[in-house]
Amino acid sequence: MTPTSAHHPAPPLSMIDDRTPIPRVRVQWTPPSPRAGLLGAWDRFVGPGATRGEVWLQTAIPLAATFAAVAWPLAAGHAWTLWQLLVAGLLALDTVGGVMTNATHTAKRWYHRAGQGIAQHLGFVALHVVQLGLVGWLFRAHDWAYVATGYSFLMAAATLIVLSPATLQKPIAHGVYLVALVASFTPAVVTPGLEWFAPVFFLKLFVAHLPLEAPLAPATQPN
Repeated sequence: MTPTSAHHPAPPLSMIDDRTPIPRVRVQWTPPSPRAGLLGAWDRFVGPGATRGEVWLQTAIPLAATFAAVAWPLAAGHAWTLWQLLVAGLLALDTVGGVMTNATHTAKRWYHRAGQGIAQHLGFVALHVVQLGLVGWLFRAHDWAYVATGYSFLMAAATLIVLSPATLQKPIAHGVYLVALVASFTPAVVTPGLEWFAPVFFLKLFVAHLPLEAPLAPATQPN
């Protein structure tokens, strides 16, 4: 049997019977090395060693979301320019792709590997001022108050998460996301045609990316 963690020691052999579940996964903290060339660039983006199932989820769903993000405002009758439609599609690709990728164990293993600390995580989050800025500029008529308020909340909440004890990061992340989710439905935050943006944006960063979680790997060969 595959060894279990110290928190869940393996039962004595005398207690193992047909009802005892056989572990099918193991905790693996150390990621494999990225491949060379273009495949290595992909590995550094999503994490090296992604399973086929993970790759499928982090490509198919974001592509479908990109199509939906363009189709939705058209169906709702918003008179958007081609540039706005293009940016909306890219925002969907980035945020939904970020949710799906950062939620995988491969990405958790990569982005929480040795050498990736508080500065690196906050630096990653800080870069997302670009997405907020695009929304405030192109879809909210230069609403810089929206950008400043959203970015201040983003960085304050992210700092709270990464400075929390590892055992509390996940529930705290869920808590601050609930605050963001409720605020996302208020008239001051809702962006017509991009109603999905704020909930998905904060889900990507607060829930999928930041909390430290034990990365699992198949006990045998990956699927």
